[in-house]
Amino acid sequence: MLSSASRQRASLHRFPSLLACLVFALLVAGCSSGPIATTTSGESPEAWIEQPARKTTWHNLPGWSRDQPMAAWSAFQESCTRLERKPAWQSVCHDARSVDPLDALAIQNFFESRFVPYRVTNSDGSATGLITGYYEPILRGSRVRGGPYQTPLYQYPKYWKKHTHVGPTRAELMRSGDLDGTELVWVDDPVEAAYLQIQGSGRVEMTDGTTMRVAYAGTNNQPFQSFAKRLIERGEITPAEATLPGVRDWARRHPGQVEEMLNVNPRMVFFRELKGSEALADTSGPVGALGVPLTSERSIAVDPDEIPLGAPVFLSTTQPLSNRPLQRLMVAQDTGSAVKGAVRADFYWGHGDAAGEAASRMKQRGEMWVLMPK
Repeated sequence: MLSSASRQRASLHRFPSLLACLVFALLVAGCSSGPIATTTSGESPEAWIEQPARKTTWHNLPGWSRDQPMAAWSAFQESCTRLERKPAWQSVCHDARSVDPLDALAIQNFFESRFVPYRVTNSDGSATGLITGYYEPILRGSRVRGGPYQTPLYQYPKYWKKHTHVGPTRAELMRSGDLDGTELVWVDDPVEAAYLQIQGSGRVEMTDGTTMRVAYAGTNNQPFQSFAKRLIERGEITPAEATLPGVRDWARRHPGQVEEMLNVNPRMVFFRELKGSEALADTSGPVGALGVPLTSERSIAVDPDEIPLGAPVFLSTTQPLSNRPLQRLMVAQDTGSAVKGAVRADFYWGHGDAAGEAASRMKQRGEMWVLMPK
């Protein structure tokens, strides 16, 4: 990432048991963008394919003929606003402007005639990897404390040095009062606020009817620990309840234990308010590491040391906790601190509860093909 978290997720390369899947799904639910990473964005095809990848043909992409690339067209055009100054992308991005965005066949023909698919492989030669999900939470809040709005989202302390300062743990910060006066907004649900810290960005519907968009501004550089995992270990919830709704229900039944539960995670994530053009329209997704708005179910976070940021990527995986195919053209527009490795992606589901449910349950095996200009 949004910016992707605080996207703090453990990177696994083997498909674990159902218990591990569900614990991990909560731990990693929303790993996308933190600070913008150094990326391979815009590298020439010749430079990129020196990494583990295999040139292939379109008919080898499972589900390509059944997908609707038109749904990814706007995401690709957003990428071009960042890539069009790169020599390898100038021609293809320039010519994309003349394609009718409502002509599905023309869009498919454009990709097939102007790009070459390369199958992505890991350093050990394997071609499958971990696909997780993330989303943009929606909270309710107020600029002043009062009524149900008792949980603050904090701004980054001005006297800390970003990226290098190791600050006190969450529990120590909450006890000390050192963050008093740095409150950005007050929200009505401490569990949703904790999930926002995992996602790294989100929306807050304000009492005056406006919407505040908040983005990742830094952390105390403490290690991430999963409070959901601790609840499962203590027998407080089942693995199937290791989702936002499940943890929220537990919190409502045990209000006196919520703070103790949240303090299991020593990491504190700080936020900033997006204003002006950064805030974008209500229909736009959060801005990812590429610097463009993410598109629901068509943007992914990748490892920029392995996948060129901005490039189209065909993804073949399955729907969360099922074997139903999920095969579609995506665009690599975000990064995440736990998104490491070649065949590794974080699928952006969009915003709201339904997106959050899908994201928290997604931990699938998948394959990836990067599309590079001819």
